[in-house]
Amino acid sequence: MKKLLIAATALLFAGQVQAADVTGKLVLYTSQPNEDAQQTVDAFKAKHPGVEVEWVRDGTPQVMAKLRAEIEAGAPKADVLLIADTVTMESLKKEGRLLAHPAADIAGYDPAIMDKDKTYFSTKLITTGIMYNTAAPVKPTSYKDLLKPEVKDKLAMPSPLTSGAATIHMVALTGNPDLGWAYYEKLAEQGANPQGGNGAVYKAIAGGEKLYGFMVDYMPIRGKAQGAPVEFVFPEEGVSAVTEPVAILSTAQNPTAAKAFVDFLISREGQELAAKQGYLPAHPAVTPPAGFPARETIKLLPFDPAKALEGDAANKAKFTEIFGG
Repeated sequence: MKKLLIAATALLFAGQVQAADVTGKLVLYTSQPNEDAQQTVDAFKAKHPGVEVEWVRDGTPQVMAKLRAEIEAGAPKADVLLIADTVTMESLKKEGRLLAHPAADIAGYDPAIMDKDKTYFSTKLITTGIMYNTAAPVKPTSYKDLLKPEVKDKLAMPSPLTSGAATIHMVALTGNPDLGWAYYEKLAEQGANPQGGNGAVYKAIAGGEKLYGFMVDYMPIRGKAQGAPVEFVFPEEGVSAVTEPVAILSTAQNPTAAKAFVDFLISREGQELAAKQGYLPAHPAVTPPAGFPARETIKLLPFDPAKALEGDAANKAKFTEIFGG
């Protein structure tokens, strides 16, 4: 059975094409952490030594601000984008700024996390669930557990106004018929005051200033492995996920190298690199890193990036109305 599984897995990636003439300069704009970005570039260059990769790293909003300014000036420099979320990619797709890559092999991936027109491709799953300090009196298994009296005034949350992952989590939870906006209103009554990004929330909970909160998975899972007093929970309702999609700009100067970069990230080698970096691979056949449950046991909340883009302004206005910005 194991041999059959290995053979089947190999076939899933057999369609990855190696271009013989992948050379020249490739400009990558990415929101990956610096260390991960360098590892990704090094691994790609090991496979394609004829490519010189110039990469720029910043948070997704800053990367997009830079790209938007270049587009406005008529001189976008990036060939390929590797950023946090599909909503941003959807906005670029809607403007016709992404180049389709029809030959990209996405067999074996969940169609729900891939663009059907092959203009952007999810490379990993960074899920958002619940983090808690091990000193907390309640061990939550459901989002509704955060509404218990013992949790009041002990909640920390990243803000959807500054975090793309928090935005997607808000859209996923408020779209759940058992939670909805009423759940966020109750979180506000519990004393939640969403601010900043996931890093600040992690520090507040790991340090004991707060005891519970919404959090991306890899921070507490890595922290626990290093001895921090934290746990990460995949709640029974499911988790939301940003998928760090990669896309080629329609103005790419080196589309051949850009396609090879996309192929590398969604290949088995690229997915194993994501796991080695401590992330949940997007491909279900690649083993998750230590600390994560089996991929098939993780329930993802439904999420439609096109619908999220359409409702983005209204959702953030509603959030501001509830929490005051």
